[in-house]
Amino acid sequence: MSFKETYYQWMSYLWNICQFVMSDDTVKRFDRIVSILIQLQSKKIVRAQDLADRFEVSLRTIYRDIRTLESSGVPIASEAGVGYSIMEGYRLPPVMFTKEEAGSFVAAEKLMEQFTDDSLGGYFTSAMYKIKSVLRGHEKDWIDAIESQITINPAQNLFNKNIPNALESIMESIAEKKQLFLRYQSLRAEEPTDRAIEPVGLFHENNYWYVMGYCHLRQDYRQFRTDRIQQIKTTQDPYIKEHPPLEELRTKKEDKPKTKIVIRIDKEIYRYIQGSSKYFGLTSKENIGDEMELTFLTSDIENGFPRWYLMFADYGTILEPLSLKTRIKELITEVSERL
Repeated sequence: MSFKETYYQWMSYLWNICQFVMSDDTVKRFDRIVSILIQLQSKKIVRAQDLADRFEVSLRTIYRDIRTLESSGVPIASEAGVGYSIMEGYRLPPVMFTKEEAGSFVAAEKLMEQFTDDSLGGYFTSAMYKIKSVLRGHEKDWIDAIESQITINPAQNLFNKNIPNALESIMESIAEKKQLFLRYQSLRAEEPTDRAIEPVGLFHENNYWYVMGYCHLRQDYRQFRTDRIQQIKTTQDPYIKEHPPLEELRTKKEDKPKTKIVIRIDKEIYRYIQGSSKYFGLTSKENIGDEMELTFLTSDIENGFPRWYLMFADYGTILEPLSLKTRIKELITEVSERL
């Protein structure tokens, strides 16, 4: 379909929608219905509740908007308890973007360049060319004006440079439910080990990418940092287990007992560590004059928490427990002996 044909087809559908909307409703509803049409094209199945949540309207309103789209000629199939879908073969590529939407592409492109591997980044670059090709003239000018003025530098090397397709392989494995072969260098091991894993999901945390998966070697779920993967290969072996959602695995309660920690820290310094504090079990905070009183629950009082605390220890006070004070003194003594 040519650009001209696409444009006139869009105009035809928009005009039909207008006949059902503008006579007794607002422009806001018109925008919502067009957005629903675009979302229906973006996924195989779209649930009514998901649409209601996105646009902050009732299910009844969504049902009415879907009927409006059907009346304007959009071939929508629906199945009770499943959701809505556009009939196979029907596509209207979006040809209109706002200046703000166009600008968001720039930030997304810069992030993809730095926070994905070479393979996935290349696919995104190709997709961006297609997106930019349908922008209107002033959106293209707007993007050109800011594109060279945005730079993103990751704090860490996120991938092994010898493995340019790590994310692509992991995503393919998840989508097709095929096991993945890894040669992985654990932090605690002297030599890398070969693993067969069933990837459940990917997440980015503390400046690193991780893949969570069921490890056949350990017979349990493990997370693997992508920069420590030395070799990766998809296999034809299917998953042998049904896996819980990624977030359920990540929030799974640890078997180790947790220790309550209470510290006070200068408010000015707290500004710099508040982002990382949640990773060490922050449960509450309270203003106490010029200080912040922070309460944590952690299962690592021997290494993780005390070593983090030493970063700002000269601005803090440990209120409890005594065992943390003792551990901090031990670490300071060890450092002093090495000077």
